[in-house]
Amino acid sequence: MRQRGIIAVVLALAVVAVLAIAGCAPKRGTTTASTAKVQITGAGSTFVYPLMSRWSSEYAKLTGVQVNYQSIGSGGGIQQFKEGTIDFGATDVAVSEEEEESFTRPFVQFPVAAGTEAVVYNLPGVTQHLNLTPAVLADIFLGKIKKWNDPRIAQLNPGVQLPNLDIVVVHRSDGSGTTYIFTDYLSTVSKEWEQKVGRGKSVSWPVGVGGKGNEGVTGQVKQLPGAIGYVELNYATQNNLTFAAIQNAAGKFVLPGKDTGEEATRAAVERLKQDIRSSAVNMPGENSYPITGFVYVLLDKQPKDTAKAAEIKKFFEWTLKDGQKMAAELDYVPLAEEVVQMSLQKLAEVP
Repeated sequence: MRQRGIIAVVLALAVVAVLAIAGCAPKRGTTTASTAKVQITGAGSTFVYPLMSRWSSEYAKLTGVQVNYQSIGSGGGIQQFKEGTIDFGATDVAVSEEEEESFTRPFVQFPVAAGTEAVVYNLPGVTQHLNLTPAVLADIFLGKIKKWNDPRIAQLNPGVQLPNLDIVVVHRSDGSGTTYIFTDYLSTVSKEWEQKVGRGKSVSWPVGVGGKGNEGVTGQVKQLPGAIGYVELNYATQNNLTFAAIQNAAGKFVLPGKDTGEEATRAAVERLKQDIRSSAVNMPGENSYPITGFVYVLLDKQPKDTAKAAEIKKFFEWTLKDGQKMAAELDYVPLAEEVVQMSLQKLAEVP
């Protein structure tokens, strides 16, 4: 009898414990503060994808906040942000005043990073950095220069054995801020390009084959002997692609990179103070790389979820302050302090 009594007491205590746990446990579909994981979603620029991935990984280690970023192109990022299916968009070209009119809610945009675009090529037997002038580069993409041993290219590169190989232009097939930066540059340095093709996230290319994203252009250039294309520098270095030295506004042939990009972005600071959407292509300076651009983030100024909005603000405050030192490690250009402060002021407009 005594044993039965002990068993009954034990069972009763077990029931009480289970009920207590059940009472404390969250209901299905809810989470407690200690187990909740904030999920932030973003999409857009393939240009910034390697850096955004690094930021997301490091920030998750520090805070537990998950930032899921999809590399779909600037055009896709702007569209998804406009439709409200993501928390932030990323684009290599700021949304213009005309485009803003199509948005149904107010938003803020500001630079979070800068980078240089490499003109990459696949030229068997040629491993050095070829020199290219703005005029020659424009005529290659216009389809007017068709062979790699064209006299105009040979004259810029004495001593280089250029093959008698067809030039295959590779361009983006999707709406792309990387394309905007590149065509903005070509429109700035070539009247013929400006009149016949112009600048835009998508343009009617005179010649060439398309690739989706910086990833797609990189893949096409690697596979096609004689190919030439344009990608963010990180894609070139990570895939061991050779890239050109481009003649800048000062007449110097310069390579893409941290130092040459920094000089270009510093030269653009005064423009940004007037309009944060300003271009950074073909900036003055002995060492300025001419195909340089900013990456912008779009954030909602009337967020439905204020708690998540607060976490998004924390993430981008971190990227603008601590995250910039990671930019150079991945072949991006850290923002100048003046630009960081401008971006932080814009970020402060988000409630």
